[in-house]
Amino acid sequence: MPVLEKIVISDFRNIQLQELEFSPNVNCISGNNGEGKTNLLDAIYYLSMTKSAFSTSDKFNFRHGTDEFAVAGTYRMENGLSSRFSLKMTSKGDKKVKRDDKPYSKVSEHVGILPIVMVSPSDISMVSESGEERRRFVNAVLSQMDREYMSALQQYNRLLMQRNRMLKEMDVDRSLLEVIDMRMAALAEPVYQARKRFVEDLKPIVSEYYKEVSGGTEQVDIEYDSELSKAGLDQILSASFEKDRILKYTSAGVQRDDFIFTMNGHPIRRYGSQGQQKSFLVSLKFAQYEIMKKNYGFAPILLLDDVFDKLDMGRISNLLQMVASNDFGQIFITDSNKVRMSGIVDRLTQDRAYFETVSGTFSRI
Repeated sequence: MPVLEKIVISDFRNIQLQELEFSPNVNCISGNNGEGKTNLLDAIYYLSMTKSAFSTSDKFNFRHGTDEFAVAGTYRMENGLSSRFSLKMTSKGDKKVKRDDKPYSKVSEHVGILPIVMVSPSDISMVSESGEERRRFVNAVLSQMDREYMSALQQYNRLLMQRNRMLKEMDVDRSLLEVIDMRMAALAEPVYQARKRFVEDLKPIVSEYYKEVSGGTEQVDIEYDSELSKAGLDQILSASFEKDRILKYTSAGVQRDDFIFTMNGHPIRRYGSQGQQKSFLVSLKFAQYEIMKKNYGFAPILLLDDVFDKLDMGRISNLLQMVASNDFGQIFITDSNKVRMSGIVDRLTQDRAYFETVSGTFSRI
């Protein structure tokens, strides 16, 4: 499994220039809020996913006053050999990703090479906000594990943009639109089937972890809500043509899919307490970790940002115990409370490294 041995970060968020070497097991990063702990985790995430775990726009990732940032990491790969991955982004939108100094022909080819899971307080947006956040989560997981899914989704989104442009025209060419609809339908089907399988795999594992984290008796579930469960996309688009022409955009399709999180049959966003919502989200992310581990045959890198602060200590300890006793991979943990973090981690493993953060500068302690 890929293990991050060393990272070099330049001008990413508040990190000017930093070179760090890590433990292959557990790495603990402490420091006050706002000093850069999360930025380090996001740089690691960026190197895996070629995008931030938080912001959809890259403009927030440049250190103030700079017009490019770079992240490079040396990983020990499954074959025992080391590989160096580097990513450079300019303010003009030029993004270059390389493996051992050879550029990928497409940036997306890199996604899935360095599997990763991140758990952070911002996950709460998956419960509180629109379906877009939940789709983003599902897409991020499936894109790492399934190249065909990622390719179908990218092609579908390109056609969707083209269709929306056509709907904005005064005179919509219906015959050309039907050709696009057929192509979109062919791409939507594998996306729908992959999402459906993923939710089926996810449900029992989330339920198991939730019992462990919450100690509660509530039944949690995930429902996949997609128009494609009723008909093929070509039929759906044909039926919604008049509506779309008036709205001037495509109102149906897999871009409207949602994943409904429920507790005892009711939506968690309405009926779950804050603690229950957080417990559910942590369970969801650990279930993702479990599914990815099974898919790859090894554990992905796990980033735990500020999780001790949000949940009952005993339960978080149980959760980490479950992960640690189960062929865990490399873990990065941040916490503003160094004593609390070491209290949990030192019981888990002797092979760990501690780092302290002040104003985007990290020192090993």
